[in-house]
Amino acid sequence: MSLSLLDLVAAGAGAFAAGAVNALAGGGTLISFPILIAVGVPALSANITNTVSLTPGYFSGTMAQRADLVPQMARTKRLSVVGLLGGLAGSILLVLTPNAAFKSAVPWLILISCALLVVQNRVRDWVRTRSSTALAVDDTRHGSIGLLFTVFVASIYGGFFGAGLGIMLLALLGLFTDDSMRHLNALKQALSLVINLCAAVLFSFSGHVRWQLVPIMAVAALAGGHVGGRLSRVVNPTALRWTVVSFGVAVAVKFWLS
Repeated sequence: MSLSLLDLVAAGAGAFAAGAVNALAGGGTLISFPILIAVGVPALSANITNTVSLTPGYFSGTMAQRADLVPQMARTKRLSVVGLLGGLAGSILLVLTPNAAFKSAVPWLILISCALLVVQNRVRDWVRTRSSTALAVDDTRHGSIGLLFTVFVASIYGGFFGAGLGIMLLALLGLFTDDSMRHLNALKQALSLVINLCAAVLFSFSGHVRWQLVPIMAVAALAGGHVGGRLSRVVNPTALRWTVVSFGVAVAVKFWLS
């Protein structure tokens, strides 16, 4: 397909906004993904191109928190293997899904993502509270199996669509492990990188990536993440989150009406 200069600018602006929103409140995919569809990219290709383009942002985020991964390296490696397998399964499932079927599922996936954003603060508060109780369920065989299985399921979702994945992972880590919020947040970021990187590598050979958009979106997302991080002290993340949720719901309704 042929994209105009205006289309490229719109895609870059969407990726910049996504990077900034991810740094501030999460849910940036709900901005960049609909913009790709608006410039004429089919839903399946838009989701795949979006994943490939935004993956560098997960790398920079993980590197920024790498010091908090060192004390939990064994757990990180174990869960990364599960995340890789789940991300691979989800991405294969996506590639095998017909565009029409994926387009029908998009409104529901967006609403799931919006729901995760709505409960994000409650999830974080619950994780903090649970971390302070020192239950250490990750040290038990039952807790370890439960964590591995649920992270695998979440990784499948991440490889298939991904919006709201970080919130989902944080909730699961808080349920099955006992650690500080800072360490769990770093682990969540690392797992998000593994899942999205695995999906991005497979997508690169799928024939669905709109490569003319990737360099622009990747650079814009990195820049947006930097700006979002700088604005984190002055922007109200709750107000921003509700703005993203409202936009996501509107996009879902438009999909149903179109």
